[in-house]
Amino acid sequence: MGGHHLIMGTLNDYLTGNSLEDTHDERYRQKIARFLVKKKGYAKSDIKPRSQLIVNAGSRKGKLWVDFLISVENRTAMMIKYAPGSLVTRHRSTLAMSRLVSAGQILVVVVTNGETADIMDGRTGKITASGFDEIPSRNELSNHAARSEFIPIPAERAEMEARIVYACEIEGSCPCDDTTCRL
Repeated sequence: MGGHHLIMGTLNDYLTGNSLEDTHDERYRQKIARFLVKKKGYAKSDIKPRSQLIVNAGSRKGKLWVDFLISVENRTAMMIKYAPGSLVTRHRSTLAMSRLVSAGQILVVVVTNGETADIMDGRTGKITASGFDEIPSRNELSNHAARSEFIPIPAERAEMEARIVYACEIEGSCPCDDTTCRL
């Protein structure tokens, strides 16, 4: 890995203890992980970092990573996607990813650049809140998941969402970006 990122050595992942390349992006991911545990009450075991997502879009196939999947009430209920820069340009592709990483619709979808965040309703795509502090706490997400129906993603919908992810995140990625891959 490395690509166009400045590598400043290694760091230990806050959630897993694994050694990772120390980049500016990884420092933001570590900040997010600490925030979720220390400020929002999640257990480290609630958070799955760096989940691989394989996307099939017609005859094209690609691989990318989802930064954080958060599980409560025995289901994946929140997804967080970090990317530097503008949040609004990431809304639709992140929502599409949320419809591919789980058998059912993820309830809360968060797009963040590490400094601020937009929180979206996973079903509608509408922004429900903005700001890092507005990311739901473990108790809030658990209550939301307990009273929400688990809605499977139909195959036709998943196919359309995969095309969006492929176009925006894989085809549209920087050629030296090593976090996505055409297969």
